[in-house]
Amino acid sequence: MDNVQPKIKHRPFCFSVKGHVKMLRLALTVTSMTFFIIAQAPEPYIVITGFEVTVILFFILLYVLRLDRLMKWLFWPLLDIINSLVTTVFMLIVSVLALIPETTTLTVGGGVFALVTAVCCLADGALIYRKLLFNPSGPYQKKPVHEKKEVL
Repeated sequence: MDNVQPKIKHRPFCFSVKGHVKMLRLALTVTSMTFFIIAQAPEPYIVITGFEVTVILFFILLYVLRLDRLMKWLFWPLLDIINSLVTTVFMLIVSVLALIPETTTLTVGGGVFALVTAVCCLADGALIYRKLLFNPSGPYQKKPVHEKKEVL
């Protein structure tokens, strides 16, 4: 008798929770950058948020085109977690620096959106870390071969 394994249905990235969090993160970062550009805030605010927009776009394209499955020589979840943590730190610094002097309303708005982006980045990193813990892959994956067989 054939032991046919049912095919696992692929869920598109844009409809997953991880996809929604990344899209929200992108929207918040673009909004923060737009506020900083309109307010003519100091250049580091604009450069940091612009850099984060390009990195988030890179990860979204990576997951949408499923290049993470193609390039297995990099451990993408770890890079994504590190990116989320670094982005959290940078956006916290930018938001605090934008909110302390209270120069213009648009700069404060950009700082608030940067703060919300930092929280969203932290949630994104936690989501990926949780998925990594519950669904390990690579050499540390527990396989049925490694389980001990009981002898009666």
